Amino acid sequence: MLTSCIVSATSRESVCLNENWDFAYGYEVKKGVWEHVDIPHTWNNEDALNAQLDYYRGEGIYRKVIDVRREWKNERLFLCFEGVNTVANVFINGKHIGEHRGGYTAFNFEITDAVQYGAENEITVRVSNALFLDVMPLLGDFNFYGGIYRNVSLLRTAKTCISPLDYASSGIYLLQKNVSREKAEVEATLMINALEGGNYNLELTVRDGTRDILSKQQSIVLDERDNRRVMISFLLENPHLWNGLADPFIYTVRVQIKKEDQVIDAIEQPLGLRYFSVDADNGFFLNGEHLQLRGVCRHQDRSEVGNALLPEHDREDLSIILEMGANAIRLSHYPHSFCFYDLLDSVGLIAWSEIPFVGPGGYRNKGYVDMLSFRENGKLQLTEMIKQNYNRPSVCFWGLFNELKEEGDNPYDYLKELNILAHHLDPSRLTTAASNIEGEINEVTNLIAWNRYYGWYEGKPRDIAEWADKTHKNNTSFNIGISEYGAGAGISQHDSVLRKPFPSGKWHPEDWQAYYHGENWKAIDARPYIWGSFIWNMFDFGAAHRTEGERNGFNDKGLVTFDRSVKKDAFWFYKANWNKDEPTLYIANRRFDVRQNPKTDIKVYANYEKVELWVNGVSQGEKNGNYATFIWKDRHLQTGKNTIVVKAGKGSEARTDSCVWEVR
Repeated sequence: MLTSCIVSATSRESVCLNENWDFAYGYEVKKGVWEHVDIPHTWNNEDALNAQLDYYRGEGIYRKVIDVRREWKNERLFLCFEGVNTVANVFINGKHIGEHRGGYTAFNFEITDAVQYGAENEITVRVSNALFLDVMPLLGDFNFYGGIYRNVSLLRTAKTCISPLDYASSGIYLLQKNVSREKAEVEATLMINALEGGNYNLELTVRDGTRDILSKQQSIVLDERDNRRVMISFLLENPHLWNGLADPFIYTVRVQIKKEDQVIDAIEQPLGLRYFSVDADNGFFLNGEHLQLRGVCRHQDRSEVGNALLPEHDREDLSIILEMGANAIRLSHYPHSFCFYDLLDSVGLIAWSEIPFVGPGGYRNKGYVDMLSFRENGKLQLTEMIKQNYNRPSVCFWGLFNELKEEGDNPYDYLKELNILAHHLDPSRLTTAASNIEGEINEVTNLIAWNRYYGWYEGKPRDIAEWADKTHKNNTSFNIGISEYGAGAGISQHDSVLRKPFPSGKWHPEDWQAYYHGENWKAIDARPYIWGSFIWNMFDFGAAHRTEGERNGFNDKGLVTFDRSVKKDAFWFYKANWNKDEPTLYIANRRFDVRQNPKTDIKVYANYEKVELWVNGVSQGEKNGNYATFIWKDRHLQTGKNTIVVKAGKGSEARTDSCVWEVR
């Protein structure tokens, strides 16, 4: 049964195909071995999350039977996939329709002439998440979940339509050529694909909520089987700007194709008008005003489901990010779902979106092989990412690589090609990258950022200050950012004495992660030339090869656990510092509830001016905080259970937090 998900015009309909698929592993050739699944789906939601280093990376086969109605014969049909990891080959009734190579961008195939009308038709998708030497990424510190893990739909249009075939984009590109508080000049490019020639009228309307504020028309004559790029420019006076979290206002642009006054196709796209820049000494500016980018990184996986996320998972992740007070996000290390981009646009987070050009970090092998097919695949994935997310106001930066090396096949010349391509496709945004070396590859993009883990893999947490100042002084023209900084933490691991753990060891105490972030953030916050900083990572994520921390198979640098159930102490440090709209009062080290040493420091995170502490009903006095951190040194606990209480604020703003610690 076909269920209509979205109807955006009388003649254009998107039909959801997520339900009732059959699945079987590619190595299984017996009949009758199909398993019933719904999309989104991954076959690695168990083995990859059970620390199996050799989790299945091979082929899976999906099939679904759909009823193609006879009355659709005068229309066009497109099969649309939002994400299949990694290589997908699509068949209709056993005939090969096309191949897509790349696991994180959408792709569409026209099936108008491949289906039988008034009959059942079988869709087959052969998917492989094996390593292909000519498909990005070649490696990474994350799981490569296989499957059709994002939505599938059947798109019906008129014979002449706004093209779904321009790299699976909307077919509409809204270039913000000149935007200020006084005016906004926008150039709309419309990709028109016609199977039937004739006279057509194009109508572009800009809506402010429910009100039409601008309308432009243009007549065109199309030939049979015509592909036409049409430009329509317009000007808005005194525009309402998209202003990040403060005011994420979005206009709606509606484009219609009319033939003989009848609408035969229509699409709506968001238009969030904004202008931004980065200064080497003063950081990021949005709409002419400085904005300190306080960001996080996010991987698209979680417990039980792997990367087969539902919209409610995306919404929950975003709500946690907003609760902490972040205003920016790095979508690591690949494009995320359309749903998540939509959410970012609507709430006002500044986004860095990147292709999966991922280097080895501290691992063997390479992220780049100098072969033509690999280079072409990278250009394809960059083109798809930019075109599919062209109209998203949240995206300000296109990321080109993460932790590449210059030894062996040096990617420098290829990165220059990618940078030129990115600016050719989209002259309105800045390019950036995440590096962990010194070298010429850092000079390619408009901006550069570094992955720096002082206090975890090397040195002390405050060393990031010396490194940043030295880098800024020696590279005065560089726009310097921090693309990753973080430390691991297990919520069941605690130390009575603060000490740096071994990153590769099994002991990752939560208190060190909190200390690490406190010291790193103080250094970053004091340096306005850092254009943006991005915590690694917002959530714990799957990495089957890791054998460290309290559980194998995970990177535990998240501020929140993999199942999103526990917000670690470092989360509350940032919330107290970044989120001024919600009162925060939180006793740190609260999960260290059974202790041997009766002497302890008591630390509290709060966004209040003063906090008072009680231990077993006895006041320990009020404290003023530094970076929302309040510390009472050398408090003595009694043998047995101890009640710890903190209070802050007055009247409706008054808050209390408490916990019980036992000394044995």
